[in-house]
Amino acid sequence: MGFGMKKAAFLSFATLLLVGCGDGDYAAKPPEGPRPGPNREFDPDRDESLFGEGGLSLTRVFTGDAFRTTPGETDALPVNKFLWQASLDTLSFLPLSSTDPFTGVIATDWSAAPNQPGERFKVTAYMLSPALAASSLKVAVYREVRDGGNGVWVPASVNPETPRQIEDAILTRARQIRIADVEGQSTG
Repeated sequence: MGFGMKKAAFLSFATLLLVGCGDGDYAAKPPEGPRPGPNREFDPDRDESLFGEGGLSLTRVFTGDAFRTTPGETDALPVNKFLWQASLDTLSFLPLSSTDPFTGVIATDWSAAPNQPGERFKVTAYMLSPALAASSLKVAVYREVRDGGNGVWVPASVNPETPRQIEDAILTRARQIRIADVEGQSTG
């Protein structure tokens, strides 16, 4: 028996073994309880919005219009667009791990400075409200150092001033972006 025949025989045996493990009831079961979500399905040809009429659209997310905070607007995100952009600009020296404009969280990945390969940092910025204010921003800084004995990264203390300095840099950049936006609107 050649290798190809052995492989085919093994796959057939494995398939029969897996089929034999089931309870034999492969019929589709109706969902139980109320169906979560909207009452109708999203139709990309008919609906511009992701969440039905008046909901959030991809166009608004990509153009930044979703970050508006007009009173009574139901699909505005609770994130100040100036703080969001300033956070991305300020943290651009670190690799991004994740960004979530729906929750207002920007997280970086670990990064080490070339001149200090034995320590690394990561930063998480939280947008807490739609206002352009210091109280709308919280920054957490994490630091690890390489253990000399076994080379494992271990948590290390962070200077308490570091998060505040990053917050200050983000707020300064956000104000610069806002001023540029206001000046651009008044001349346009």
